[in-house]
Amino acid sequence: MLKIYNSIVREKQDFVPLIPGKVKIYVCGMTVYDYCHLGHARVLVVFDTVVRWFKANGFDVSYVRNITDIDDKIIKRALENSESIETLTNRFIQAMNEDSIALGVLSPTHEPRATGYVEHMINMIRILVEKKLAYPASNGDVYYSVHDFPSYGKLSGKSLDDLRAGERVDIDVNKKDPLDFVLWKAAKPGEPFWDSPWGRGRPGWHIECSAMSEQLLGWQFDIHGGGQDLQFPHHENEIAQSEGAHDHPFVNYWMHNGFVRVDNEKMSKSLGNFFTVREILKHYQPEVVRFFILRAHYRSPLNYSDQHLKDTKLALDRLYISLKEVDSVDTADINWESGPAQKFKAAMNDDFNTPEAIAVLFELASDINKTGSRTNASLLKALGGLLGLLQQNPQDYLQNKIATNDSDTLTQDAIESLIQQRITARKEGRYSDADAIRKGLLDKGILLEDSSQGTTWRRQ
Repeated sequence: MLKIYNSIVREKQDFVPLIPGKVKIYVCGMTVYDYCHLGHARVLVVFDTVVRWFKANGFDVSYVRNITDIDDKIIKRALENSESIETLTNRFIQAMNEDSIALGVLSPTHEPRATGYVEHMINMIRILVEKKLAYPASNGDVYYSVHDFPSYGKLSGKSLDDLRAGERVDIDVNKKDPLDFVLWKAAKPGEPFWDSPWGRGRPGWHIECSAMSEQLLGWQFDIHGGGQDLQFPHHENEIAQSEGAHDHPFVNYWMHNGFVRVDNEKMSKSLGNFFTVREILKHYQPEVVRFFILRAHYRSPLNYSDQHLKDTKLALDRLYISLKEVDSVDTADINWESGPAQKFKAAMNDDFNTPEAIAVLFELASDINKTGSRTNASLLKALGGLLGLLQQNPQDYLQNKIATNDSDTLTQDAIESLIQQRITARKEGRYSDADAIRKGLLDKGILLEDSSQGTTWRRQ
């Protein structure tokens, strides 16, 4: 049985869906005012892998990943760029989709934009005000009263007193309590707005996910996911809003992926130590980046460095090389009774333990290199496919040219020409010339491999 680490109870639990054979998942997506960085890529890849595994086990999956397209940062960036909010957000939604496709991330079932659900947010706020869980303030904002929701803090595991003592909170004379959070923001001059019972304004960030998940998945659903940084206050506030509005359980399993770190600090835009997906993909194939993310357990920190990515590329090369040695590998239906498949399934059923699942792939590759087993080659490709890996033609992957700023990078035509020159030199007995060509190619990161079938090459 699949076990999931449930953040709200802080332990692994057997996964029991609300509806047999179906699973409903909501994941907090991007705020679209800039390009996605590696931290965003981790969320995309991790929950794409979760969805793939559920589908592989026969579940009917409803997967919602929202887009925040109205926010303080978006408004500020649009003003800085002298462009409309719609132009800005559409541009970065397109960029996000391009990055997702490059990383092999499948499209979610629904990808709602916050601006399309404002009326639903207003309705939920109205319910909370009527139930005395929220209050309009004199400045036109509407706040949630955390003191009046008794179980506030159950996700973070902190009491209100602990939160007041340990969290930075804004001093706002309009709030009854410093921990109260905004549900509706009164419009400032020049800002976009919607009409509401409390005047013109726009929704706060937290209410977006409560309203969109309710509309697309219902009052209660199976899994809510996102980055570890969202556990408090965003997800805590979602619980307060949704359960407060409906007096009904909200989410059964909470999943949070760990941070991406650079020099032991969390990668983030605010710290200025982030790397966009686009920057990384100038130097590494997208599948290498996906593999890098999946080699770490989703709840563990992911330490970014060029060396780690280089090591990841060499590891992925090994898997593809083992497939290259077996001609015309077809992916057959997986025999789940086989030992490697059972080990793979046990790993994935243990809270999506991708490092252990990937270890099975290397065991298969090692056997293929020794025996040339077509059965294991097909199994390797099939199991890799469940992680979104190993679906390229091996030779295409191994010869892939990544665009870099290095003007000395050889084109495929240039490499093939040098290989032919080397073949000619060997036929004519000019072995020192042939060796010089081989060494020159190796110096440029091109490794030649001679066999009875001829000479092939791959990029190191």
